[in-house]
Amino acid sequence: MKLSVVATLYQSAAHVEEFTQRASAAACSLVGDEYEVVLVNDGSPDSSAELAIQLTEQDAHIVVVDLSRNFGHHKAMMTGLAHSRGERVFLIDSDLEEQPEWLLTFASRMAEGNSDVVYGVQDKRKGSFFERLSGRWFYSFFKLLTGLVLPEDVVTARLMSRRYVDALLRHEEREVFMAGLWFITGFVQTPQPVRKLSLSETTYTFRRKMALLVNSVTSFSNAPLIGIFYIGVGISLLACCYIALLVFNWAFLARPMSGWTSVMASIWLIGGMIISFIGVVGIYLSKIFSETKQRPYTIVRRVYAKRED
Repeated sequence: MKLSVVATLYQSAAHVEEFTQRASAAACSLVGDEYEVVLVNDGSPDSSAELAIQLTEQDAHIVVVDLSRNFGHHKAMMTGLAHSRGERVFLIDSDLEEQPEWLLTFASRMAEGNSDVVYGVQDKRKGSFFERLSGRWFYSFFKLLTGLVLPEDVVTARLMSRRYVDALLRHEEREVFMAGLWFITGFVQTPQPVRKLSLSETTYTFRRKMALLVNSVTSFSNAPLIGIFYIGVGISLLACCYIALLVFNWAFLARPMSGWTSVMASIWLIGGMIISFIGVVGIYLSKIFSETKQRPYTIVRRVYAKRED
């Protein structure tokens, strides 16, 4: 098997047939008959799975990995990569905002050098002003808190060598953040400018981006825990200075301090900070709890593929 095209399905009924046709045509023009199209149904609530399963009965190149429920986009992608068999693997979204024909451009770029990965980068980020701003804000905060400089405005679409995919699959954490895993896996990675279409409103709302930021930062950095220590030291130093001021006032000025406002402000400030710090520690503890249970990050209900005679 020379090539695997991997995509996930979630509310993809309107696109699944056209996607498979275009992906198959691009793969066939590149490697002839030596390819497969792996579709991972991530618990889609529409008829995506049924349509994809029908396609497996018509085309032996199509494989459908049906998950038992919705596990999330990133985990579904890892499952698709685990089921791929090709010497090269082309990972792409199935919503047609990323065009299957990019495969030919990516393969040409990979052939020019010794790259193990050719990944798409938007020449101009799609979406509204708020979507573009929140995207840049996400990357900036991730860099600030983890020290990792992720490529900005990357898309899902990427062509990868078999050795890179095998190395990527060695990551076994249960809270999967693909952009971080793509980066830390290493190897030679080459960007390819692309123009992503905007056919529908993004499902990554501000709330989901915040959740993704928290998950990604706590997965790749202990900076929040270290920050808590230094903030605690700073507060202790300020408290010592304030105590020295009170002692000086009592010993030399002999005037009582009114103090009500400062005491209440201090109580609310310290109380709020303690609660937030406990919350940060709780996030790390919950991740440790999740990892130590070693539950599979996805469960496959069934794999559909046409038997070849």
